[in-house]
Amino acid sequence: MRILGRLLAVLLVVAFCPAGFAADQDDAKLLSLVKGSQRSAANIARDPPRHPYEVLRFFGVTESMTVVEILPGGSGYWTEILAPYLRDRGVYYAAIGEKNASEEGERMNAAFNAKMEASPALYNRVRITEFGGDRHDIAPPGSADMVITFRNVHNWMARGDVDEAFAAFYKALKPGGTLGVEEHRGRNDRAQDPKAKSGYVRQDYAIKLAEKAGFKFVASSEINANPKDTKDYPEGVWTLPPTFRLGAKDRAKYEAIGESDRFVLKFVKPAS
Repeated sequence: MRILGRLLAVLLVVAFCPAGFAADQDDAKLLSLVKGSQRSAANIARDPPRHPYEVLRFFGVTESMTVVEILPGGSGYWTEILAPYLRDRGVYYAAIGEKNASEEGERMNAAFNAKMEASPALYNRVRITEFGGDRHDIAPPGSADMVITFRNVHNWMARGDVDEAFAAFYKALKPGGTLGVEEHRGRNDRAQDPKAKSGYVRQDYAIKLAEKAGFKFVASSEINANPKDTKDYPEGVWTLPPTFRLGAKDRAKYEAIGESDRFVLKFVKPAS
């Protein structure tokens, strides 16, 4: 009787809380993919400062969403998780860099495309689009549930097309859709360099950029914060790992600091 009573209680929870039960299932699938064998050793090594599971749960991703990742890079760090996660019930768009924009961009695009072709069982449903400010549709207008971008805002500031980038995100998202942004966090006691030459962007400045495009700020997470990062290095954020732009000079010092302090922000495109 005691076992029967417990079974009845579980059935009642499932019957009256289907949304919560589905969310638990999503969590388990996402976590299994973050820890999965489909991921490369090099990408897994980057997990401690990036917290992929926690960041994606903060953004609110679920396996039935249409998600656009901006500039996944040659390694496909997030692609290794999101493509199989969204494969059966959702859609994953990889908005790679513009063709012939730069030699580095072409190398990253080639590496990403090769990765997709090498594992069709994982990646043959990935939809590859082109990103370059607002010059291309990163997904059909109004079709995406979520757009995510990681440590890219400073690059668009440097190029002078950051407003166009946020406009492209806004255009792709459904009303009520989510924008997730991670970036190297600048110091509040210093004015923001509009070109972000150091690679750092003030959190309040990034929020204003998104709000200017029409987004509403929802929340921030400290999951990728690093209080050791003083943000005053000779080669900017690239002084720190994994870049180590100074080479062997003071390497132990910068290894002890670790990767940059980062904000993680969540925005929504208003429903009306």
